[in-house]
Amino acid sequence: MTAQEHTIPRIPRDFFTKPIGALIKTTLVDFPGRVAASLFLKGCNLRCPYCYNWELIDATLGSGAQAADSGNGADTGVGLSTLEEVLAHLEKRRNVLTGFVISGGEPLLFPYLKELILHAKGLGYRIKLDTNGTLPERLQAIVDNPDTRPDFIAMDIKTAPNRYGLVQGNADIAGIAEKLEKSIGIISSLPAESREWRTVLVPPLVGKDDIAEMARLLPKDASWQFAQFRNENCLAPAYNDIAPYTDAEAADLVAYAQSLISGARLR
Repeated sequence: MTAQEHTIPRIPRDFFTKPIGALIKTTLVDFPGRVAASLFLKGCNLRCPYCYNWELIDATLGSGAQAADSGNGADTGVGLSTLEEVLAHLEKRRNVLTGFVISGGEPLLFPYLKELILHAKGLGYRIKLDTNGTLPERLQAIVDNPDTRPDFIAMDIKTAPNRYGLVQGNADIAGIAEKLEKSIGIISSLPAESREWRTVLVPPLVGKDDIAEMARLLPKDASWQFAQFRNENCLAPAYNDIAPYTDAEAADLVAYAQSLISGARLR
């Protein structure tokens, strides 16, 4: 497929050759029960200090140190895939893959998310959308349209709502609890087997008090998947020096979460 052969006419032709994100061509772990491709789109409205995909945060940058080292903010796209390449891969592997994961960054910031979902669905793919839950109006628009409604949605919940200033890069958390609650309500409209919430066990951000506050937002039948913190390649270098919870500490926290939400698990 070339830019001249594209089949999504609402997207400007020159956009097809721009790097849009990191493409994982085959994954067995990102979409429950499916062999999938995963696209990690550039651009995010959060600045989680423990983020290890920080190369994707700034939608104006290409990739990693190479882009940053250019010194001029140029969109070098080193290591990233263009929309043209993503579409070509989906076309080529349509008889092998059954799922397409759209992640980030924050994919709801992508200007042509609707068109991308429509195209992938037209090829027969089931869609999984990952989101941080801070853009409920955009999420609602995608879910309300039966042609773009994802088959599975995973939402990250970072910490207690009153501590989101630590992941927003500033202290302005006005309305964040309402936004998270709205997104959780939207996602809860999907069948239980088609949704999950995810939390990374970052010691400065997630303790028992935080888990209790997060649990109050979630439906009782939530699948709540916890993951251990990785202290490497963090956006905030100081987080590289923070020791993850021990296995016993992590198990204790998840057991506490499970006492509140029975579907809590350590992944």
